Parts: sequence; structure tokens; C-alpha cells
Amino acid sequence: MCERKDEIKIGILTLSDRASKGIYEDKATPEIEKVLNSYIINEKLYYKELIADEYDLIVERLIYLADEKGCDLILTSGGTGPAPRDVTPEATEAVCDKILPGFGELMRLESLKFVPTAILSRQIAGIRKRSLIINLPGNPKAIKECLEPIFAAIPYCIDLIGGTYIKANDEIIKVFRPKKSC
Repeated sequence: MCERKDEIKIGILTLSDRASKGIYEDKATPEIEKVLNSYIINEKLYYKELIADEYDLIVERLIYLADEKGCDLILTSGGTGPAPRDVTPEATEAVCDKILPGFGELMRLESLKFVPTAILSRQIAGIRKRSLIINLPGNPKAIKECLEPIFAAIPYCIDLIGGTYIKANDEIIKVFRPKKSC
């Protein structure tokens, strides 16, 4: 059994001009939380923010969640398309020490099973210090479709960067650890 802290800190940064102004309800944040609550059995401390699609603000909030709050996992939702205001991947890349292209590749591949426009998605993932940052789409239905195939690698990645040991609900989702990681 691992002798590590049990509580995982998770940042959820949702990017939407309209939802941040109250024009429509944010459905992405609750969907991310619902999926993670079903996947992870650890105690979870969520830091949730809903902000506009503004590059400098996204950079600032990602740094805050990683450096100040010490989140093990930061998930963004929205701002990954080709529109001029979609700048989440650029902001993520700017704050990361390392980029992990496999996460985005697998999410796009999985999304292509549902919609041909998945090739327009630009999600990326990367590491900032001890935080794994992953861009998810803004569509609530696509959130689970993208998280499910990549989740198997998330706990081990967080192990490798020195984060909290994630215990998964094996009845819902399987994780892969190629070797004992603690």
C-alpha cells in the first residue's frame, strides 16, 4: 500500500465567453466533476473556475492552479477549436514544461468515432511542475468520450511527476501502471 496523501487536488478551468457572462448555463464543469467522481475513489478537493476565452487570463489561472493551489490534475474545457477566440492550447503550451502529445492524439482519434469534425480539435496536454494539465472539449457529451480513453494513463503520469497516488474505481475504469510506482 502506498504511503502517500490520499486527497487529490483537481483544478477545473472552464473557458466560455457566454457562460462566464451568464448567457447560458455551464454544463461542462459539472460533467467533468461527475466523470471524475465516478473514476476516482480518493478524496477530491476541486478548484473550479469559469472564465472568458482570454489568453492572458487562461495563462494566469493555469499558473495559479498549478503553482499556488498545487493541483495534481488540471482539466480545461473549451477553447480548443479553430475559431479566433479559441486559445486554450496556446495558453496551455505557454505554461507547460513538457508537452504530452499522445493525450490530444488519442482524444481526437476517439472523437472521430462520433463526429467527423473532431479533426478540428486542438486539445493538448502537458506538465507544469507537479501538475498534469489536459485540455478537454467544451461539449459536455464529448467530455466523457475524451476522458474515458485517456484516463488509464493519467494516474501513472501523475505518479511519475510526484503527484498524489490516484486510486481508481476498478468497477468503472481501469488504470495502467507498468510497475509499482510508490
